Amino acid sequence: MKIAQNLFAGLLTSTFLAGAAFADSHATHPVTGQALASDQTFTYRLLDDIPSFDPQVLEDVDGSAIARDLFEGLMNQDTDGNLIPGVATGFTTNDDKTVYTFTLRPEAVWSNGEQVTAGDFVYAWKRAVDPELASPYSWFMELMSIENAKEIIAGEKPLDDLGVTAIDDQTLEVRLTASLSYFPQMVTQATTFPVLQSVVEAHGSDWTKPENIIGNGAFKLVEYVPGERVVRERNETYWDNANTILDKTIALVINDENQAYTRYLAGELDRTEVPSGQYPALKAEFPDEAVSFPRLCNYYYTFNLSDSGPEAFKDVRVRQALALAVDRKIITEKVLAGGQPEAYTFTPGATAGFEIPEVEIATMSQSDRDMKAKELLAEAGYDASNPLSFDVLFNTSEAHNKVAVAMSQMWKQKLGVQVNLANQEWKTFLETRGNQDFQLARGAWCGDYNEASTFLDLLTGPSGYNDGKYSNPKVDELMIEARSSNDPQPLYKEVEEILASEMPVIPIYHYAGVYMLDTDLGGWPVDNVQQRWYSRQLYKIAE
Repeated sequence: MKIAQNLFAGLLTSTFLAGAAFADSHATHPVTGQALASDQTFTYRLLDDIPSFDPQVLEDVDGSAIARDLFEGLMNQDTDGNLIPGVATGFTTNDDKTVYTFTLRPEAVWSNGEQVTAGDFVYAWKRAVDPELASPYSWFMELMSIENAKEIIAGEKPLDDLGVTAIDDQTLEVRLTASLSYFPQMVTQATTFPVLQSVVEAHGSDWTKPENIIGNGAFKLVEYVPGERVVRERNETYWDNANTILDKTIALVINDENQAYTRYLAGELDRTEVPSGQYPALKAEFPDEAVSFPRLCNYYYTFNLSDSGPEAFKDVRVRQALALAVDRKIITEKVLAGGQPEAYTFTPGATAGFEIPEVEIATMSQSDRDMKAKELLAEAGYDASNPLSFDVLFNTSEAHNKVAVAMSQMWKQKLGVQVNLANQEWKTFLETRGNQDFQLARGAWCGDYNEASTFLDLLTGPSGYNDGKYSNPKVDELMIEARSSNDPQPLYKEVEEILASEMPVIPIYHYAGVYMLDTDLGGWPVDNVQQRWYSRQLYKIAE
């Protein structure tokens, strides 16, 4: 899932087991026993506006967090990242894990009172692969190995051939073309959430406006001011409303991280990102509020290797030289200073079941990397009389700007490279990068599920988010083989080694959640490396 910023932090994990009237100041949390605040409102900062609230259209981390409030999929995650029931009470599968059957709870209803049915999921999933909608996440449905998804997306088969069937209102059958043991994890991703056909057809592209939207999640969208705020309030019709404590969640769009921090100190925000480079000082000053923890996300720069990309980047020696010359330790320890680990592979070490392979670039000292970088760039024909020059694109953010400036200075000082920096607001940036209208661009990805393929599949030919258009048939072959392998780790290791050799992207660091989090906010899922947070898990503690 695309990520616009370092959006993660936490404090206390818990789940709710019994219903109660939580709204008054005398109520206590049913598990922790903490006294609850009378005002159950959570306010947090967004870096950018949300491009869409439509589950089958949205493509970013922040939009997905909002979608998890407004809609509910088959399965959810608890605060540790474990699968728990959502609309489905559970599922069964055949021996080779190619057919999954989900049983839906009869008490799940839409916010207009209509029952949520298996047909609502069938409609949504067909919508996700419909070439007419052209969902930016249609490739994910293909990645899920749903029968005929690939052919439908390509326009070769009709929508009704998709391998998903409503056996009855409470039974959904999904047929796969490959054995996927981690398939249930994939249905926590927003693209798979149900939508109500009558509402979509009645309002068209306006169906997600506050006055039109009908959801089945624990919260409703009540206000949206583009570029300013997104407000959602508790949905009284939600099947588990009795165990929801929070009444309202407000997301404020604040582009400047230092301004956001100032507003946090003023008590206007319950959560914001720690400004880059300030974590050590803020942790010392506010030990109970400044937090850092591992995240299932990577931060990288991608080369435009398509026909529209610069000729220089077609030379692997140029790509290797630029990757070698980046001193990641300076970026992680001096520029960011939030506990982010350096990255020499694409897949984060926090990924379940993944062992980071020892690629050559990671075993070298930085001085050796710099020396090798100079040799490679000279071999490629670039020197003081013929300097390498290119543009670097990133989305607007003080932290992204600092990283880009640091890298450009490293390249200039070590290699004599001339770099032009450009930034764009999030929605425009996504369009520019997706249209290959760039030379070198920032990228970041948060896992849609906790398995290495959620990262490595991005760099395969069919991937909808292979924005650099890197193509290697061997990588594609290995990733297809990994889907049905009982032990995919050796295959992932080989893919990472190919990527480290061909360097279609420059891994910079793997994410940490670096937040200022108010001590009166409870329930943040610190131990969930995917950070699949839900407002219904949160609560405000009486001060």
